[in-house]
Amino acid sequence: MPYPHSAPTGLGQVAQQAAQVLYQHRLVSTMQLHRLITPHHTRSEFLRRQLHTLRQAGFAEAVGRRSAGQTQLLWWLTEKGAQSVEAVGLLQPRAYRMSQEAALGPLQEHTLAVVETGAAFVEHARRLGHECGPLDWSPEIAHYYRDEARPGEELCLVPDAVLNYVHTHGKQRTLLTFFVEVDRTQMTIARLAQKLHAYAAYHEYSPQAQAAKGTRARRQATMQAWRYRYPAFPRLLLVLTGASPERLARRIADLRSLAASDPALASTPLRAGVTTLDQLRAHGPFEPVFTPILGPAEPVDAWLRGPLAAAA
Repeated sequence: MPYPHSAPTGLGQVAQQAAQVLYQHRLVSTMQLHRLITPHHTRSEFLRRQLHTLRQAGFAEAVGRRSAGQTQLLWWLTEKGAQSVEAVGLLQPRAYRMSQEAALGPLQEHTLAVVETGAAFVEHARRLGHECGPLDWSPEIAHYYRDEARPGEELCLVPDAVLNYVHTHGKQRTLLTFFVEVDRTQMTIARLAQKLHAYAAYHEYSPQAQAAKGTRARRQATMQAWRYRYPAFPRLLLVLTGASPERLARRIADLRSLAASDPALASTPLRAGVTTLDQLRAHGPFEPVFTPILGPAEPVDAWLRGPLAAAA
Protein backbone atom coordinates (compact mmCIF):
# COMPACT_ATOMS: atom_id res chain seq x y z
CA MET A 1 0.00 0.00 0.00
CA PRO A 2 1.30 3.53 -0.64
CA TYR A 3 2.80 5.63 2.11
CA PRO A 4 2.94 9.41 2.37
CA HIS A 5 6.32 11.05 1.97
CA SER A 6 7.72 12.05 5.32
CA ALA A 7 10.92 12.96 7.13
CA PRO A 8 13.77 12.19 7.19
CA THR A 9 13.83 14.42 4.16
CA GLY A 10 16.30 14.08 1.32
CA LEU A 11 16.08 10.27 1.41
CA GLY A 12 14.30 7.77 -0.82
CA GLN A 13 10.71 6.74 -0.23
CA VAL A 14 11.65 3.30 1.08
CA ALA A 15 14.08 4.83 3.60
CA GLN A 16 11.34 7.20 4.73
CA GLN A 17 8.87 4.32 5.09
CA ALA A 18 11.45 2.39 7.12
CA ALA A 19 11.90 5.39 9.41
CA GLN A 20 8.15 5.51 10.05
CA VAL A 21 8.00 1.79 10.86
CA LEU A 22 11.02 2.02 13.16
CA TYR A 23 9.51 5.01 14.94
CA GLN A 24 6.20 3.22 15.51
CA HIS A 25 7.55 -0.20 16.46
CA ARG A 26 10.86 0.72 18.11
CA LEU A 27 12.97 -2.33 17.17
CA VAL A 28 12.58 -4.27 13.91
CA SER A 29 14.80 -6.77 12.15
CA THR A 30 15.97 -6.35 8.56
CA MET A 31 13.86 -9.27 7.35
CA GLN A 32 10.76 -8.00 9.16
CA LEU A 33 11.21 -4.63 7.46
CA HIS A 34 11.67 -6.39 4.13
CA ARG A 35 8.42 -8.32 4.55
CA LEU A 36 6.55 -5.21 5.68
CA ILE A 37 7.89 -2.60 3.25
CA THR A 38 9.43 -4.27 0.18
CA PRO A 39 7.69 -7.65 -0.22
CA HIS A 40 7.53 -7.03 -3.98
CA HIS A 41 11.34 -7.34 -4.08
CA THR A 42 12.50 -10.95 -4.20
CA ARG A 43 15.67 -10.11 -2.30
CA SER A 44 16.31 -7.65 0.51
CA GLU A 45 19.44 -5.96 -0.88
CA PHE A 46 17.64 -2.79 -1.95
CA LEU A 47 16.11 -2.35 1.50
CA ARG A 48 19.47 -3.00 3.15
CA ARG A 49 21.03 -0.18 1.12
CA GLN A 50 18.22 2.16 2.22
CA LEU A 51 18.73 1.21 5.86
CA HIS A 52 22.45 1.85 5.64
CA THR A 53 21.65 5.23 4.09
CA LEU A 54 19.57 6.01 7.18
CA ARG A 55 22.43 4.87 9.37
CA GLN A 56 25.02 6.97 7.54
CA ALA A 57 22.77 10.03 7.88
CA GLY A 58 22.59 9.48 11.64
CA PHE A 59 18.85 8.66 11.63
CA ALA A 60 19.09 4.96 12.51
CA GLU A 61 21.33 2.49 14.29
CA ALA A 62 21.54 -1.30 14.37
CA VAL A 63 22.87 -4.16 16.45
CA GLY A 64 23.54 -7.77 15.50
CA ARG A 65 21.53 -10.72 16.79
CA ARG A 66 22.29 -14.41 16.33
CA SER A 67 19.33 -16.50 15.22
CA ALA A 68 19.27 -19.98 13.67
CA GLY A 69 23.04 -19.86 13.21
CA GLN A 70 22.95 -16.55 11.34
CA THR A 71 23.44 -12.93 12.35
CA GLN A 72 20.67 -10.49 11.54
CA LEU A 73 20.53 -6.79 12.21
CA LEU A 74 17.96 -5.18 14.47
CA TRP A 75 17.22 -1.54 13.64
CA TRP A 76 15.97 1.43 15.63
CA LEU A 77 15.81 5.20 15.19
CA THR A 78 18.27 7.51 16.87
CA GLU A 79 17.04 10.63 18.65
CA LYS A 80 17.79 12.58 15.48
CA GLY A 81 15.72 10.16 13.41
CA ALA A 82 12.83 10.18 15.86
CA GLN A 83 12.71 13.98 15.97
CA SER A 84 12.81 14.10 12.17
CA VAL A 85 9.79 11.79 11.90
CA GLU A 86 7.93 13.72 14.60
CA ALA A 87 8.53 17.00 12.76
CA VAL A 88 6.27 15.87 9.94
CA GLY A 89 3.39 15.08 12.30
CA LEU A 90 1.99 12.05 10.45
CA LEU A 91 2.37 9.63 13.35
CA GLN A 92 1.17 9.80 16.91
CA PRO A 93 4.13 11.08 18.96
CA ARG A 94 5.77 8.49 21.18
CA ALA A 95 7.95 9.38 24.16
CA TYR A 96 9.81 6.06 24.13
CA ARG A 97 13.34 6.04 22.71
CA MET A 98 15.27 2.90 21.86
CA SER A 99 18.96 2.58 22.70
CA GLN A 100 21.66 0.00 22.15
CA GLU A 101 21.30 -1.14 25.76
CA ALA A 102 17.53 -1.60 25.36
CA ALA A 103 17.95 -3.28 21.95
CA LEU A 104 20.24 -5.86 23.56
CA GLY A 105 18.18 -6.09 26.76
CA PRO A 106 15.62 -8.59 28.07
CA LEU A 107 12.69 -7.05 26.14
CA GLN A 108 14.33 -7.64 22.75
CA GLU A 109 12.60 -10.95 22.02
CA HIS A 110 9.22 -9.72 23.21
CA THR A 111 9.41 -6.56 21.06
CA LEU A 112 10.33 -8.60 17.99
CA ALA A 113 7.51 -11.08 18.71
CA VAL A 114 4.96 -8.26 18.79
CA VAL A 115 6.27 -7.01 15.43
CA GLU A 116 6.11 -10.58 14.09
CA THR A 117 2.47 -10.83 15.20
CA GLY A 118 1.59 -7.61 13.38
CA ALA A 119 3.54 -8.76 10.33
CA ALA A 120 1.44 -11.94 10.17
CA PHE A 121 -1.72 -9.81 9.91
CA VAL A 122 -0.12 -7.60 7.25
CA GLU A 123 0.99 -10.53 5.10
CA HIS A 124 -2.35 -12.32 5.23
CA ALA A 125 -4.24 -9.08 4.56
CA ARG A 126 -2.08 -8.61 1.48
CA ARG A 127 -2.82 -12.15 0.32
CA LEU A 128 -6.58 -11.88 0.97
CA GLY A 129 -7.04 -8.40 -0.49
CA HIS A 130 -7.87 -6.89 2.92
CA GLU A 131 -6.36 -3.74 4.42
CA CYS A 132 -3.73 -3.86 7.15
CA GLY A 133 -0.37 -2.16 6.79
CA PRO A 134 2.84 -1.78 8.80
CA LEU A 135 1.46 1.25 10.65
CA ASP A 136 -1.95 -0.25 11.44
CA TRP A 137 -0.94 -1.45 14.89
CA SER A 138 0.38 0.66 17.73
CA PRO A 139 2.34 -0.80 20.63
CA GLU A 140 1.62 -0.06 24.28
CA ILE A 141 -1.28 2.39 24.20
CA ALA A 142 -2.40 3.29 27.72
CA HIS A 143 -6.07 2.83 28.73
CA TYR A 144 -6.90 4.24 32.17
CA TYR A 145 -9.74 2.81 34.25
CA ARG A 146 -10.93 2.03 37.75
CA ASP A 147 -11.99 -1.32 39.14
CA GLU A 148 -14.61 -1.77 41.87
CA ALA A 149 -12.46 -4.58 43.25
CA ARG A 150 -9.64 -2.07 43.86
CA PRO A 151 -11.37 1.10 45.10
CA GLY A 152 -9.43 4.35 45.06
CA GLU A 153 -6.82 3.18 42.57
CA GLU A 154 -6.38 4.55 39.07
CA LEU A 155 -5.34 1.58 36.96
CA CYS A 156 -3.72 1.47 33.55
CA LEU A 157 -4.27 -1.23 30.94
CA VAL A 158 -1.48 -1.32 28.35
CA PRO A 159 -1.96 -3.90 25.56
CA ASP A 160 1.15 -5.03 23.74
CA ALA A 161 -0.54 -3.61 20.65
CA VAL A 162 -3.83 -2.24 19.36
CA LEU A 163 -4.28 -3.48 15.80
CA ASN A 164 -6.74 -2.24 13.16
CA TYR A 165 -7.76 -4.44 10.24
CA VAL A 166 -10.28 -3.82 7.44
CA HIS A 167 -11.86 -7.05 6.27
CA THR A 168 -13.39 -6.78 2.80
CA HIS A 169 -15.92 -9.11 1.22
CA GLY A 170 -17.22 -7.79 -2.08
CA LYS A 171 -18.47 -4.29 -1.36
CA GLN A 172 -18.76 -4.93 2.38
CA ARG A 173 -15.94 -3.51 4.50
CA THR A 174 -15.71 -4.35 8.19
CA LEU A 175 -13.36 -2.60 10.59
CA LEU A 176 -11.89 -4.99 13.14
CA THR A 177 -9.91 -3.73 16.11
CA PHE A 178 -7.94 -6.07 18.34
CA PHE A 179 -6.17 -5.83 21.65
CA VAL A 180 -3.05 -7.98 21.20
CA GLU A 181 -1.12 -9.59 24.04
CA VAL A 182 1.98 -11.62 23.20
CA ASP A 183 3.16 -14.17 25.77
CA ARG A 184 6.55 -15.85 25.47
CA THR A 185 5.77 -18.21 28.39
CA GLN A 186 7.57 -15.79 30.71
CA MET A 187 4.64 -15.37 33.11
CA THR A 188 2.53 -17.82 35.07
CA ILE A 189 -0.84 -18.94 33.81
CA ALA A 190 -2.43 -17.25 36.84
CA ARG A 191 -0.88 -13.90 35.88
CA LEU A 192 -1.88 -14.39 32.25
CA ALA A 193 -5.44 -15.07 33.36
CA GLN A 194 -5.33 -11.92 35.48
CA LYS A 195 -5.01 -9.92 32.27
CA LEU A 196 -8.54 -11.07 31.42
CA HIS A 197 -9.75 -9.36 34.62
CA ALA A 198 -8.13 -6.09 33.55
CA TYR A 199 -9.79 -6.16 30.13
CA ALA A 200 -13.16 -7.14 31.62
CA ALA A 201 -12.91 -4.28 34.13
CA TYR A 202 -11.98 -1.81 31.40
CA HIS A 203 -14.98 -2.96 29.37
CA GLU A 204 -17.31 -2.06 32.24
CA TYR A 205 -15.59 1.13 33.39
CA SER A 206 -17.65 4.33 33.09
CA PRO A 207 -15.84 7.48 34.21
CA GLN A 208 -17.65 9.83 36.53
CA ALA A 209 -18.06 13.49 35.54
CA GLN A 210 -17.95 16.01 38.42
CA ALA A 211 -20.44 18.87 38.16
CA ALA A 212 -18.93 22.29 37.50
CA LYS A 213 -17.67 24.19 40.56
CA GLY A 214 -20.30 26.44 42.09
CA THR A 215 -23.23 24.18 41.24
CA ARG A 216 -24.79 21.55 43.44
CA ALA A 217 -22.16 18.83 43.79
CA ARG A 218 -23.28 15.64 42.13
CA ARG A 219 -21.81 12.85 40.08
CA GLN A 220 -23.17 11.99 36.70
CA ALA A 221 -22.38 8.63 35.13
CA THR A 222 -21.03 8.85 31.61
CA MET A 223 -20.87 6.17 28.98
CA GLN A 224 -18.21 3.47 29.10
CA ALA A 225 -14.72 4.85 28.60
CA TRP A 226 -13.88 2.59 25.68
CA ARG A 227 -16.74 4.06 23.61
CA TYR A 228 -14.81 7.33 23.36
CA ARG A 229 -12.04 5.48 21.52
CA TYR A 230 -13.56 2.54 19.65
CA PRO A 231 -16.76 1.99 17.63
CA ALA A 232 -16.92 -1.52 19.11
CA PHE A 233 -15.01 -3.09 21.98
CA PRO A 234 -11.90 -4.74 20.51
CA ARG A 235 -11.48 -8.49 20.65
CA LEU A 236 -8.60 -9.62 22.83
CA LEU A 237 -6.07 -11.83 21.06
CA LEU A 238 -3.47 -13.71 23.09
CA VAL A 239 -0.59 -14.95 20.95
CA LEU A 240 1.72 -17.53 22.52
CA THR A 241 5.28 -18.29 21.47
CA GLY A 242 8.67 -19.18 22.94
CA ALA A 243 8.06 -22.88 23.64
CA SER A 244 7.30 -26.18 21.90
CA PRO A 245 3.86 -26.67 20.28
CA GLU A 246 3.04 -29.29 22.92
CA ARG A 247 3.84 -26.96 25.80
CA LEU A 248 1.86 -24.11 24.22
CA ALA A 249 -1.13 -26.42 23.69
CA ARG A 250 -1.06 -27.33 27.40
CA ARG A 251 -0.79 -23.64 28.26
CA ILE A 252 -3.89 -22.87 26.17
CA ALA A 253 -5.85 -25.68 27.85
CA ASP A 254 -4.77 -24.52 31.32
CA LEU A 255 -5.74 -20.94 30.54
CA ARG A 256 -9.20 -21.97 29.37
CA SER A 257 -9.67 -24.13 32.44
CA LEU A 258 -8.60 -21.38 34.82
CA ALA A 259 -10.85 -18.82 33.11
CA ALA A 260 -13.84 -21.20 33.18
CA SER A 261 -13.50 -21.70 36.94
CA ASP A 262 -13.26 -17.97 37.70
CA PRO A 263 -16.65 -16.61 38.85
CA ALA A 264 -15.50 -13.03 38.20
CA LEU A 265 -15.36 -13.82 34.48
CA ALA A 266 -18.60 -15.78 34.29
CA SER A 267 -20.72 -12.88 33.03
CA THR A 268 -18.22 -10.74 31.15
CA PRO A 269 -19.04 -10.00 27.50
CA LEU A 270 -15.31 -9.88 26.75
CA ARG A 271 -14.35 -11.71 23.56
CA ALA A 272 -10.93 -13.29 24.04
CA GLY A 273 -9.12 -15.85 21.92
CA VAL A 274 -5.73 -17.54 22.08
CA THR A 275 -3.43 -19.02 19.44
CA THR A 276 0.25 -19.56 18.79
CA LEU A 277 2.45 -17.31 16.71
CA ASP A 278 3.39 -20.25 14.47
CA GLN A 279 -0.28 -20.99 13.72
CA LEU A 280 -1.02 -17.33 13.05
CA ARG A 281 1.90 -17.03 10.64
CA ALA A 282 1.14 -20.27 8.84
CA HIS A 283 -2.64 -19.97 8.46
CA GLY A 284 -3.63 -16.36 9.12
CA PRO A 285 -6.27 -14.91 11.45
CA PHE A 286 -9.32 -16.09 9.49
CA GLU A 287 -8.61 -19.79 9.65
CA PRO A 288 -9.64 -21.80 12.75
CA VAL A 289 -6.51 -21.05 14.77
CA PHE A 290 -7.99 -19.00 17.64
CA THR A 291 -9.43 -20.89 20.59
CA PRO A 292 -11.95 -18.81 22.56
CA ILE A 293 -10.77 -18.49 26.15
CA LEU A 294 -14.19 -17.83 27.67
CA GLY A 295 -17.26 -19.95 27.04
CA PRO A 296 -17.71 -22.71 24.48
CA ALA A 297 -15.68 -22.90 21.30
CA GLU A 298 -17.18 -21.05 18.33
CA PRO A 299 -16.48 -21.10 14.59
CA VAL A 300 -13.60 -18.75 13.90
CA ASP A 301 -15.63 -16.51 11.56
CA ALA A 302 -18.29 -15.99 14.22
CA TRP A 303 -15.63 -15.21 16.80
CA LEU A 304 -13.56 -12.78 14.74
CA ARG A 305 -16.26 -11.13 12.67
CA GLY A 306 -19.32 -11.30 14.87
CA PRO A 307 -21.81 -8.55 15.75
CA LEU A 308 -19.28 -6.45 17.66
CA ALA A 309 -17.44 -5.56 14.47
CA ALA A 310 -18.10 -2.12 12.98
CA ALA A 311 -18.82 -1.21 9.37
CA ALA A 312 -15.91 0.61 7.76
